[in-house]
Amino acid sequence: MDKIEQKIVDLIEQHKDEIITIGRDIWKEPELGYKEYQTSGKFCRYLEKFGIEAETGLAITGAKGYLKGAGAPGPTVALIGEMDALPMADSPYAGHETGAAHCCGHNAQMAGMMGALYALCDAQVQEAMDGNVVFFAVPAEEFVEMEFKHGLMEEGKIAFGGGKSELIRVGAFDDIDVAVGHHIAPGISLALSNHRSNGFMSKIVRFHGIPAHAAEAPWSGVDALSAAALGIQAVNAQREFFRDQDTVRVHGFISKGGEAMNVIADNVTMEYSVRANNIPAILDASRKFDRAMRSGAVATGCGAEIITMPGYLPVMPAGDTRAVEEAISAAAGSYEVAKHDPGIVMGGSTDFGEVSQILPLLQFNTGGYTHELHNKEMHPTDEYLAYVVTAKVFALTAYNLLKNNGSYARALIKQHEAVLTKQSYIQYMEKHNRVETIPMEPVVLE
Repeated sequence: MDKIEQKIVDLIEQHKDEIITIGRDIWKEPELGYKEYQTSGKFCRYLEKFGIEAETGLAITGAKGYLKGAGAPGPTVALIGEMDALPMADSPYAGHETGAAHCCGHNAQMAGMMGALYALCDAQVQEAMDGNVVFFAVPAEEFVEMEFKHGLMEEGKIAFGGGKSELIRVGAFDDIDVAVGHHIAPGISLALSNHRSNGFMSKIVRFHGIPAHAAEAPWSGVDALSAAALGIQAVNAQREFFRDQDTVRVHGFISKGGEAMNVIADNVTMEYSVRANNIPAILDASRKFDRAMRSGAVATGCGAEIITMPGYLPVMPAGDTRAVEEAISAAAGSYEVAKHDPGIVMGGSTDFGEVSQILPLLQFNTGGYTHELHNKEMHPTDEYLAYVVTAKVFALTAYNLLKNNGSYARALIKQHEAVLTKQSYIQYMEKHNRVETIPMEPVVLE
């Protein structure tokens, strides 16, 4: 390590208790996407302690602050922390008011990103960086509460469901040259995260039938639940025709399945995700899903709406990962660094995929939690690793990118081949944000 790297490590080490407190505070007040008002407020007040004024109201609750002020010369690196939790009311760690729990570990991202300030605000460290750093608290990574998000769209408060998707649309990434992200990964200590992932389309399907007494006169009704069951079965009949190399995933649940067991269901709602690791495969699976849902409606005579909300795009790996790999090595201490497998394709999705399609993205993982992601029992077991080591990697990555006239950052920017521009991304999202209506055509005995 050079003397600046050592200073970064030492400064964060000196403030480890404060950083752990940040992680605990956010853990104790979990909030759902586009509702992260408490978390956003904590972040903004924290920036004020370092003399940084936050830009607020970005995609409702998002906020960011510039280390050297907006428009400073040189490359601009964004350290990104996701604020939202999961709807998991049965978790022992759920908030009483929100029913949410940080069972995806986003509180660790926030603690690490915010903790990096203790080092990067140092005058000597700033002087050694030829560029700017943005501390960015972003909303709504988890694509859940789809009806709520669709309502925000109808009210004109957002256009896209994902937080980073919306931030790209409103221009909050326009002045960012390189993004740095983190995620908890139970079962390891530290690792580079530079592999592809699935992207997805989000679906809300509403079937409309005619209610009737299910025992006395079922023939007088039209069963929306039967339509949903047929649609699901038709999706399952498609599965063998998805290509292995596309890692297609189609999964969801019935969020409303009728009112009573002795009433033919007249309204059924389903929420689904259709995933794959490339855009053509996502669109193909999306069309097959819609066709399957149509078949359920047509076979039963139900009406239906198939609401498609474009979710996230696949993550594109970065070409030059030296900045984050060297940061991981410097921050690891006695922790083991897991070997990176570039051939892995994540079955899940993240709105970091949108970012990676437009500008260079570096990501890393730390452990310190027990159980798997999205398990209601997931909780931190090594707060130092989860929060403090994460802060070190964030800060060291920013320094590595911007030292020596920003040579690593400039090389990464030059090497990056953007798949989409901001405008073409917005066009893609708008094109696939649609509602298909299928009229009811019941055949009912008089």
